[in-house]
Amino acid sequence: MRLDRSSALPHDIGMKKKDIAELIARLDAEYGSELPCYLEYETPWQLLIATILSAQCTDARVNLVTRDLFRKYTSVDAFAEAELKELEKDIHSTGFYHNKAKNIIACCRRLRDDYKGEVPSDIDALTSLPGVGRKTANVIRGNIFHIPSVVVDTHVGRIARRLGLTKHEDPEKVEYDLMKKLPEDHWILCNIQLIALGRSICTARSPKCEECFLKDLCKKS
Repeated sequence: MRLDRSSALPHDIGMKKKDIAELIARLDAEYGSELPCYLEYETPWQLLIATILSAQCTDARVNLVTRDLFRKYTSVDAFAEAELKELEKDIHSTGFYHNKAKNIIACCRRLRDDYKGEVPSDIDALTSLPGVGRKTANVIRGNIFHIPSVVVDTHVGRIARRLGLTKHEDPEKVEYDLMKKLPEDHWILCNIQLIALGRSICTARSPKCEECFLKDLCKKS
């Protein structure tokens, strides 16, 4: 993926290289350097569907739903031929079930018809699929194809701004800033670590700044 240099932070603002190195060391010490995926799946298409379902929904809830869902629909073809109203009922508890069901069916039809049932690795091919934005595409690229990718969800965007890694609100611009600032071998890992931090300490409301192991590096503190 080519970086959009025009969206990157100027060199004289934001977190400095030595602070970024310290940030990465502390994140690794706190959360480890393994690459867990909190969504349960066995195949690339299962992770794709689970990630579509995860929009505005917790991973725990998605995992509860997909345990039965993937037993009922056992292939891309099965989802492609699913009846919309029935699939809506199957995924109702994940929220936004009408759009999610419509996108899952359309996405699987595209996979069946254009990609022989296989999930593509190319970012443009992935984002051309119904219901698949850059966040979902980068989850697939990172976890399935091990292509260094930055996944920007609300936690990652919020913490990146607080740390001075970006000044942008737009997720794609945040993605490019993080790609410029962070070493490539930590792109995927930092996503996971920042999400964990955002869920436990650096919350959107009432962040626990005094408890945070990054407070001396944080521009917000």
